[in-house]
Amino acid sequence: MMATRLAHNASDELDGRPIPTHWEWQYLDLMRRIWSEGDERIDRTGIGTKAVFGAQIRFDLSDGKMPLLTTKRVFWKSATRELLWFLTGDTNIRELCANGCEIWTDWPLDRYRRETGADISREGFSKRIVDDADFAQAWGDLGPVYGKQWVDWSVYEDAGEGLYRKREKGVNQVADVVESLVNNPGSRRHIIEGWNVAEVDAMALPPCHKSYQFYVADGRLSGLLYQRSCDLGLGFAFNIWSLALLTRMLAQQTGYEPGEAIWMGADVHLYLNHAPLVEEQLFRQPKGEPRLDILRKPDSIFDYRIEDFQVSGYEPQARISAPVAV
Repeated sequence: MMATRLAHNASDELDGRPIPTHWEWQYLDLMRRIWSEGDERIDRTGIGTKAVFGAQIRFDLSDGKMPLLTTKRVFWKSATRELLWFLTGDTNIRELCANGCEIWTDWPLDRYRRETGADISREGFSKRIVDDADFAQAWGDLGPVYGKQWVDWSVYEDAGEGLYRKREKGVNQVADVVESLVNNPGSRRHIIEGWNVAEVDAMALPPCHKSYQFYVADGRLSGLLYQRSCDLGLGFAFNIWSLALLTRMLAQQTGYEPGEAIWMGADVHLYLNHAPLVEEQLFRQPKGEPRLDILRKPDSIFDYRIEDFQVSGYEPQARISAPVAV
């Protein structure tokens, strides 16, 4: 049975006064709409989804506020480690696994099982990735995924006689955005792009959160993410956190106050085998207002460490687990 929303929506009033609404109702209302009205589709994984095309969620980043879902626990440190890993340009899961972050383990694990026929657990595979550098090199690389595109977008130069050679150093889009935010804040080109059409087929998973753009107004920096494909039940919580965190980090580095985090999803879906997650989460009501303190200002956007971030006021309800579709 579909859960019934118990709280007020944005148009409700109490004694003639608007009732403040928690930002998370945007997420829950979208989840409800997809589950009840979404188009049922056959997808790449074979599991099947319910989906809508085109959605937006906005979040005010002022006063340290951060978009952490409270209707279930979100492991914000894992999401933060992933973002910091992107900024290194690394594409091998070894560092993530060494820090207990298993966000990307399922894709190389699936490839290893398919190609070798080995019956190995996720935990065993991750441990071997950490313990054996040669094994990690052979099986832990994801191809030119996010970090590679963000900080080392391949550039080819004319070598003559109809030949081209790859330049040793590619384009660092993140560094370019920092420079442009400082020196040309009104630019409409503050963009970090992950969808490199020439390299998509070499990636373990083509970028879902593909395009970021930043905007300066009244001394505030806002960030917008266009996401081509969003697993609303599992992936969204990390995606909007990473957007907000990257915007906060860029604001600190460039001298602006944080503005808004604006998430835009194209194919936004719920997997059909996530029914227990959806039904449970829609019975819950959001509460609280988590905040993030950045404890120091590093020399550059590339020098942040996990210890630099501290979350307060976060009291989530219990974790809701669901299978990842690979």
